[in-house]
Amino acid sequence: MQVPREGDYIAIQSYKHDGHLHRIWRDTMVLKTSENEIIGCNDHTLVTESDRRHWYTHETALVYFHRHYWFNIVTMLRENGPSYYCNLATPFVLDQEALKYIDYDLDIKVFPDGEIRLLDVDEYAAHRQLWHYSNTIDDILKYSTETLISWIKNQKGPFSPGYVRLWQKRYQELLHRD
Repeated sequence: MQVPREGDYIAIQSYKHDGHLHRIWRDTMVLKTSENEIIGCNDHTLVTESDRRHWYTHETALVYFHRHYWFNIVTMLRENGPSYYCNLATPFVLDQEALKYIDYDLDIKVFPDGEIRLLDVDEYAAHRQLWHYSNTIDDILKYSTETLISWIKNQKGPFSPGYVRLWQKRYQELLHRD
């Protein structure tokens, strides 16, 4: 696929380790593309679950994907401050259909007050056994969890103080361009 340009809309698809489709976000506006990363924004976008249930996201969210890191970061823009939902997942791939990744169950949530919470540890353990995650994948995910927590604590990337302001402004500019 040709790399999307700023202002283009793409779909995002997450899969599980066994290859089944997990979730689709229909419309995400691309805010930045580079050789290694894509930053986007979606706002009350349609989400389709693997069982075909549909729902809409509740707020504007910035999304961050990287070709080398085994995580992606969703920054939900809320009245009481940004909240982060971080998926431990493969680096993204992009094809003509969508931006795609494999979700490995573990998530880190960062609350507006700075609290960090590791989620879905039991789901990860069950799927690791069911789908036979290799020791290599397990090691990569442990390392990626540590890297992600370091980013959070050191305010790196999407956790930096100016990130939300910069990309929210860029989203508004692209949304209202003629």
